[in-house]
Amino acid sequence: MEQRSQWGTRAGFIMAAVGSAVGLGNIWRFPYVAYENGGGAFFIPYLFALLTAGIPILIMEFTMGHKYRGSAPLSFFRMSGKKAEWIGWWGIFVAFVISTYYAVIIAWAMKYTVYSFNLRWGKDTESFLYGNVLNLAETPGQAGGFVPGVVFPLLLVWLIAFIILFAGVKRGIELANRIFIPTLVVVFLLVVIRAVTLDGAMLGLDAFFKPDLTKLLNPTVWVAAYGHIFFSLSIAFAIMITYSSYLPKKSDITNNAFITGFANSGFELLAGIGVFAALGFMATQANVAVGEVATAGVGLAFVVFPQIINEMPGFNGFFGALFFLSLVLAGLTSLVSICETYIAGISDKFNISRKKAVIIGVIISGSVSTLFATRGGLFFLDAADYFINQFGVAALGLVEVIMISWVFKKLGTFENHANSVSDIQLGAWWKICLSVVTPIVLGYMMFGLLKINLLKQHTDGDGNVIGNYEGYADSFIMAGGWSVAIFALVMAIILTLFKWKPNTHQIDDYDGK
Repeated sequence: MEQRSQWGTRAGFIMAAVGSAVGLGNIWRFPYVAYENGGGAFFIPYLFALLTAGIPILIMEFTMGHKYRGSAPLSFFRMSGKKAEWIGWWGIFVAFVISTYYAVIIAWAMKYTVYSFNLRWGKDTESFLYGNVLNLAETPGQAGGFVPGVVFPLLLVWLIAFIILFAGVKRGIELANRIFIPTLVVVFLLVVIRAVTLDGAMLGLDAFFKPDLTKLLNPTVWVAAYGHIFFSLSIAFAIMITYSSYLPKKSDITNNAFITGFANSGFELLAGIGVFAALGFMATQANVAVGEVATAGVGLAFVVFPQIINEMPGFNGFFGALFFLSLVLAGLTSLVSICETYIAGISDKFNISRKKAVIIGVIISGSVSTLFATRGGLFFLDAADYFINQFGVAALGLVEVIMISWVFKKLGTFENHANSVSDIQLGAWWKICLSVVTPIVLGYMMFGLLKINLLKQHTDGDGNVIGNYEGYADSFIMAGGWSVAIFALVMAIILTLFKWKPNTHQIDDYDGK
């Protein structure tokens, strides 16, 4: 078996960790979540959630990977044997599902980068997206055949990911992030600078930053802050455990976690400024309130922003291309990190070379991702994304912190390990956050999600009950939503049944016990 890879430098690891955390959600989700939950006042629960859940879990996962020197399932196995290994596999299969549709969104962003130069989407950007680009089927659940215009850029996305992953940790992932992350920051900074100089930008920034302190009395705002921090930092689905397993012996774990957490938050703040400055411009042009044009997700990126780009005075095509290029770069760094989880897991469990694991992993995930390049792909993507995040990432995070804190009782062991290599010393605050605060908040969040979904209490924008998520039919919710989340857990149990190679408990490179 080949010797375990290592990062070339500390900066290389931090850039890779930040590259994983900074993804599409930073740009198209955070600004709207902040605006909807109190504007400037939202930064209070956001910062509290970062310091009591986000960074503490980052420290825990960095410590785990660094100490046990393995992929997520191998690290859990070395920690507490078979009774813990399934948690690592659960994280890997959650990551696998996410990678299959995440790649398709990057493919859309690639297309729109090219479309920007001649504003090919025209004036009716919504019809262009759903008609010309996606050729969207009328009924959720029907694949309806492949869309060639999506399949070909999707193949390019997987080719780029394959090249980076095949080159290895140091010469592939680290090198790519050293190029992509600085480029992303520069490109997005240019977009933000242009956005804040547009007419009406201050109107948008006022809407984004104006604090509604009454929102702080609403518990759902605090849950929203924790939920966003949780999803934003790439925690609880095997990525950070895998990445930290490549760290050398002398690595300041706690410091790395704080740098990663605050770098991610800094980019989110920058994204909020850029997005809402642009929305303020659009609202001014249409002579409407910012709230009427504010949105999130696919609609913001591929419908609203093309409309904004259409109205921009001078070099609008160029700045449009920069915006969509930033989505591509943010997406690729996250996609590579997501794929690395199952590549490392396959390599460790079945004792095969990294290169073979890359070939197997990319072929399987790339093949599955073509489902989302069909005419019904957007519906499948929407359902899979919602259920794998809510009942995959969030549920897994809750189980992970409870099992490590209360069942396996490893927080003391992890604290000693982190303190032995870190300048910032952990204490009671860290253990209280992980054993009490995070389980309570995540438990409350999961209870609310289960109640809404099992009782079919989803509402539309006007507060009307529409039943299932997005009003989808029961059959589609079961096939495209619940089954995806259940698949990840079932596969985790199945993979745990396979035996490890001899001497798996032995930790290579240095004694992590």
